[in-house]
Amino acid sequence: MSQQRCLVFDIETFPILAYVWGLKDQNIALNQIKEDWSLAAWGAKWLDQSNIMYQDRSTQSERSLLYGIWCLLDKADIVITQNGKAFDSKKLNAKFIQYGMKPPKPYKHIDTYLLAKSAADFTSNKLEYLTAKLCKKYKKTTHAHFPGMSLWTECLKNNPKAWKKMRTYNIADVLSTEELYNHLKAWGPQNMPKLYFTPLKCSICGFRAQRRGDAVVGKTKVKRVQCQSPTCGKWGIESLPKEAK
Repeated sequence: MSQQRCLVFDIETFPILAYVWGLKDQNIALNQIKEDWSLAAWGAKWLDQSNIMYQDRSTQSERSLLYGIWCLLDKADIVITQNGKAFDSKKLNAKFIQYGMKPPKPYKHIDTYLLAKSAADFTSNKLEYLTAKLCKKYKKTTHAHFPGMSLWTECLKNNPKAWKKMRTYNIADVLSTEELYNHLKAWGPQNMPKLYFTPLKCSICGFRAQRRGDAVVGKTKVKRVQCQSPTCGKWGIESLPKEAK
């Protein structure tokens, strides 16, 4: 079990509804907006735990949804998302501010989109592509029964079948993001948030680590270590003495 609480989450939002004059290259003025975007649903789970949490607007208000995800973020030390630094976290922050909510407890953020982008040159860093290539158990799902925008428009109409599909779609994003993280975590930079702190344990997965030669950090000589898990293999260094930090 990790010594830090790590939350994997994903949100879905309803689109902005606006009056437009055409289909291409539109510049939408503020007075053309009929209805602003809003939070539609969120899914979340604690890393390596089986319980999946989910809430949506089919039965709850937006404020209620925001309170639910706020409480989880307030407990988290680390969050894992796919493109969440640019989208999910900022969208939630905008709504927290709008509703006069206080900031949740500060957390560290691991974004699998940015992790893949920094570590390798994949054809695409989108969840659909990466999970198709890397994940065995969970992949990003499609919503063929409600293709394209229709899933969101039908949820706006409060179609029960669409909401059921939204639940499946949102939860699949959470599960596939978690599996994707497990494929990429060994390739993260040295300053990636660490879940484990026990000496000679992998800082990422908690498996036993082995000393593998020396490294120099600043003017300090330290031992280089590598995770011995067959599915991880993350390289790192032993904790620096306090006076060397």
